[in-house]
Amino acid sequence: MRADSRTTFVCVHGGSSNAQAWGPLQNELALLGYRSHAVDLPGHGAFADTPAAYYRQPQDVTALAAAASALRGVTLKDNVRHVVDTLRKLAAPGPIVLVGNSLGGLTISAVANAAPELLDRVVYLSALCLSDPAMLTEAWDVADDNLLDAAVARIAVPDVRDPGVVRLNWRAAHADPDVFAVLKAAVMADSTDHQFRLLLDSLDPDETYAAMEPGALVQADAWGRVPHTYVRLSADRSLPLAVQDHMIRTADALTPHHPFDVHTLATSHVGYFSRPRIFAELLTSLS
Repeated sequence: MRADSRTTFVCVHGGSSNAQAWGPLQNELALLGYRSHAVDLPGHGAFADTPAAYYRQPQDVTALAAAASALRGVTLKDNVRHVVDTLRKLAAPGPIVLVGNSLGGLTISAVANAAPELLDRVVYLSALCLSDPAMLTEAWDVADDNLLDAAVARIAVPDVRDPGVVRLNWRAAHADPDVFAVLKAAVMADSTDHQFRLLLDSLDPDETYAAMEPGALVQADAWGRVPHTYVRLSADRSLPLAVQDHMIRTADALTPHHPFDVHTLATSHVGYFSRPRIFAELLTSLS
C-alpha cells in the first residue's frame, strides 16, 4: 500500500547539515506527487550566520576559531519547539511523516514524545534513536567501526571560543585530496566526487551535541504510539549497520508490541542526497 497522496514529509537534517541536504529527495518526492518540507534547525542553514572566515581564501584558522557561533546555547528543547511550530504551521491536508537522518534522530524522537498527535509516522534514515538512559552514559555493547570519527578529526577547528560548539572546516577538503577521500569514504562513498563536493559546500561548520540528553530518549507512552520506521543503510560507514541494529533492538524492547517497521537500503550515510530516487520510492511506499 502506498502512502496517502496527501501525505506531507517533513525532513530534519543531521549534524553540520541543514535543509539544503534534502533538496534532491524533495525533488524526487515532488515528481511522485508528494508534498515535503525541509527544516533548518535553530543555528543551522538560514539561521546559521556562518562566520565569514569560513569562506575566505586562503583561510585564517585562528580567525575561524575566534568567530562566534549561532549555535551557542541552542538546546534540544529549542529544536523541538521549532519543529513542532513548523508542523502546526504546515496545516497539512493529510498525514504528516517526520523523517530524520543521523543526529536529527534525536530531535524527531523528542518531537514524537512532545506532540505524537501531530504525526502519522516517524522515519529514521540511519538516525540516532535512544531508548535506554544507559545509552547516554555508558559505552554501547556493539562493534562501532565507523570511519567518521577519524575523518572529522582531520578538519576539526581547535580552540573554538563558544563552549559546547564543535566547528568542522569542511571546506578544507577542497584543498587536500587525502582529506576529501577519507571524508567521502565515511559519509557518502556511493556518490561521485562532484556530488560530494556539492554536499560539502552545503554543510554548516558548526554543531552542538547538546541534543544528547535525556529528553531525546523515546518514551513508550508517547513516541511509542506513533508508527515508527527504521531504514537501515547497509553501506553506512558513519553510523555502521551494527550500531543501527543495536538501536532498533533496544527500542523494540521498550515497545515490544509496537516494534520498528524495518527496511534496508544499500547506501551510504547520506544516500538520500546521492541516490534520492530509491529513498523517495521507499518513503512513499509506507502505508
